[in-house]
Amino acid sequence: MASSRFFKSEGSFTLKELAKISETDIGREVSSDTFFSSVAPLETATSSDITACYDKKLKNSLKDIKAGVCITTAELAPFFPDNVNLLIAKNARKAFALIIRALYPVKKPIPFISDKAFISPSAKLGKGVRIEAGAFIGDEAEIGDFCYIAPNAVIGDKVKVGECSWIGSCASIHFATIGRQVKIYSGARIGEDGFGFVSSAEGHLKIPQIGSVIIGDFVEVGANTCIDRGAMVDTVIGDGTIIDNLVQIGHNNTLGKACVIVSQVGIAGSCNLGDFVVLAGQVGVKDHIKIGSGVQVGAQSGIIQNIAPMQTVMGSPAVPAKDFLRQAIALQKLIKKG
Repeated sequence: MASSRFFKSEGSFTLKELAKISETDIGREVSSDTFFSSVAPLETATSSDITACYDKKLKNSLKDIKAGVCITTAELAPFFPDNVNLLIAKNARKAFALIIRALYPVKKPIPFISDKAFISPSAKLGKGVRIEAGAFIGDEAEIGDFCYIAPNAVIGDKVKVGECSWIGSCASIHFATIGRQVKIYSGARIGEDGFGFVSSAEGHLKIPQIGSVIIGDFVEVGANTCIDRGAMVDTVIGDGTIIDNLVQIGHNNTLGKACVIVSQVGIAGSCNLGDFVVLAGQVGVKDHIKIGSGVQVGAQSGIIQNIAPMQTVMGSPAVPAKDFLRQAIALQKLIKKG
C-alpha cells in the first residue's frame, strides 16, 4: 500500500473507468457503482483496493484474495473468488502501472527560483522552472520549460537541459545535452572525464577528453550513476533508455533506444549497444564491443566478444543461455561423481 505520509491518491475511479485507463476488458463486474482510489499488494489488498496478479504459480492461493479489483489474465480469472471485480489484461503489469500513474500522477513543478541558488547572468531559463537552494547553473547553460533543478544540483557551462526534465539533488552535469522529460536522480555524474590515458615506463599520460554526452528524450539515469563524456566522439544514450543506480558507462559508448541497464553494470569505452538491449545486474562489458538489438544478458555475465542481435547470453565469459545451463548441469554431475 502506498505510504500516505508521502503519497496521496489524486483520483477515484469506477471499474469501467479503470478498464479504460488500463486498456483492459472487464472480466467480472461485482460492483459497478463503487469507486476505487488506492492500490495494494495482492496479499494485503482489501475490498477498497486495486491489485494485480499475473503469476501462474499463485493460482491455488487466489481463493483467499480480498481485493476490490484485481488486474489479471484470462488464464487466472477462474481462480478468483466471486466477490472480486476482475480486469482482464494481455499485459497485467503494464495495466497496473497505468492505473498507478492515474492515481499518483507526476506533477509539474510549482515555478520558483530560490535566492540561494547561483544562476549565471548568461544562463537561459525557460518558463515555469523550479530551481532550489544551492543549485548552480553555469555560463550560457540553457534550462527548458517546466524543468526542476533540485537542491545542490550542478548544471555546468553551456549544458542544455530539455523541457520537463528533472535533475536530482547533488547531481552534476557537464559537457552535455539533455533531452526532454529526462530524469536524472540524486548524485548522478554526467559528463566527467573518460578513463583515457597512455601508459609508458614513465607512468600514465592523461589523454584530454574533448567529446560530450548526448542524452535523448524520456531517459532515466539512476542515483550515483556515472556517464563519462567522449574522448573525441560523443557518448550517446538513446531515447527511452532506463539506467539503474550505480552504473558506470565509459567514454564513447553509444546506447540505442529503450535499453535497460541494471545496477552495478560496468560498460568500458567505445561500445555500441543496439535498441532494447537488457544488461542485468553486475554485467561487465569489455571495451570496443558491439551488442545487437534485442540482446538480453544475464546477471554477473562478462561480455568479451560481440553479440549478434536477439540473443540471450549468460556466464563469464558469456555464452548462449542454453549452453550456460548445460555447463552448469554438467559441472553438478562431475561434482557428484567426485
